[in-house]
Amino acid sequence: MLTISHELRDRIVAHARTDHPDEACGVIAGPAGSDRPERFIPMLNAARSPTFYEFDSGDLLRLYRELDERDEDPVVIYHSHTATEAYPSRTDTSYANEPLAHYVLVSTAECGNDEGPVSFRSFRIVDGTVTEEEVRFV
Repeated sequence: MLTISHELRDRIVAHARTDHPDEACGVIAGPAGSDRPERFIPMLNAARSPTFYEFDSGDLLRLYRELDERDEDPVVIYHSHTATEAYPSRTDTSYANEPLAHYVLVSTAECGNDEGPVSFRSFRIVDGTVTEEEVRFV
């Protein structure tokens, strides 16, 4: 189960709406070994695509160095889907390389940049197997 604050959920959703029609992406870091998402880190979608996201390689290197320096883990890896449901695509599954992370997907297919309904779901992706998990907002 992913336990996440309403504030972090709102920040992820706001990022997804802002970047629509391109996919938004980012990380929420937390203390190493804690499974507590605490620090919101929006990333640039280097692909600038409505159907694919890719972290910029330089940004990703800086992120992992910073996580090491701060003794943090990437607790949540999030991105948005702009025209489809909030479920990992085959590409998403093949690129998932953090077995302890929660993979959060937000679909802005219904609302786009506007206020309105979004789908917010979390998954574990390990060795190509996708398992949806409950999300609890605190």
